[in-house]
Amino acid sequence: MSDRPGLRVADADRERVITELREHMLAGRLTSEEFEERLGSAYEARTRADLDAVRADLPMSPAAIDHALAERRVRLRRKLAQEGGGALGLWVMCIAIWAASGAQSSFWPIWVIIATAFPLVRNGWRLYGPAPDPDSVEAHLNAKRRHQLERERRRSRRGELRG
Repeated sequence: MSDRPGLRVADADRERVITELREHMLAGRLTSEEFEERLGSAYEARTRADLDAVRADLPMSPAAIDHALAERRVRLRRKLAQEGGGALGLWVMCIAIWAASGAQSSFWPIWVIIATAFPLVRNGWRLYGPAPDPDSVEAHLNAKRRHQLERERRRSRRGELRG
């Protein structure tokens, strides 16, 4: 079932559901009459809810599972890229401060780079390594997001108490 049932569907979404229906018919879950009926409903579907109704009583097909995993991986890749961009900005800023202060001392920004690169490398390895584990990457990113939201909530509460 989709998370936003009122969204309109594209032809590619309809074709994906039709491919799933064919797999279910070949597996013996649907008769040819049921397949034809659902095929017509899939072609007439306008929203995700309509497509979900076509396959409501069917298990997820291997193609649907592969598609869901691919979408999840793209979403996690995007989140990691956002984190990498933030880290890169921090690295550049630290190196600029070090350079502006004369670059006479040891290269202290390396400690900032190491501390912020470690989670990125770890999550990248978990997502693209030999044994991908998108669950742990998603859990880490969600925990980090919850921590940020909690910190913002505490800051706003402190501001309200002062005001």
